[in-house]
Amino acid sequence: MRNTALALATAVSAALLLSACSSQPPAPEQGPATVSDGKSTSAAAAPVTAQGVDPYSLAALKDPNSAVYKRSVFFDYDQYVIKDEFKALIEAHGKLLVKNPKVKMLIQGNADERGSREYNLALGQKRAEAVKKALMLQGATEGQIESVSLGEEKPRCTESAESCWSQNRRGDMLYSGEF
Repeated sequence: MRNTALALATAVSAALLLSACSSQPPAPEQGPATVSDGKSTSAAAAPVTAQGVDPYSLAALKDPNSAVYKRSVFFDYDQYVIKDEFKALIEAHGKLLVKNPKVKMLIQGNADERGSREYNLALGQKRAEAVKKALMLQGATEGQIESVSLGEEKPRCTESAESCWSQNRRGDMLYSGEF
């Protein structure tokens, strides 16, 4: 009974926090990661993708049709607030971590080239911590997640233009064996 109450309180807190951070209505949920009643799914009744893969299994990480295939959360300039469009992604990865308690994740916070090295390292850390907190609100544990900042040191794009900088303002989620 206590575990059920704790799980319900955690789910409500996560929903309130995620909705409080938004300035727009939430994006519609998509794909197999959607759980309409907010309750966790047991292993016996786990939903499967079209390919027959449990969407919260480690195999789903390699399935391009899976909700956990994407691993990056992108941020606005000089911000570390998770945008509405990434909330479903965070929810899916959080569920995967809850279902697989021995799995570890490393979140790498990144920044674009603008700003000093020290500023970008601090901003990257804030972005990584924002993703970590959101995952923990989904039920992942502190022991599963490590957050680090790479600052501007690992760009996806090296041109000096907004279209490129927007690709570098991100938090990347890596799982055990990928770091």
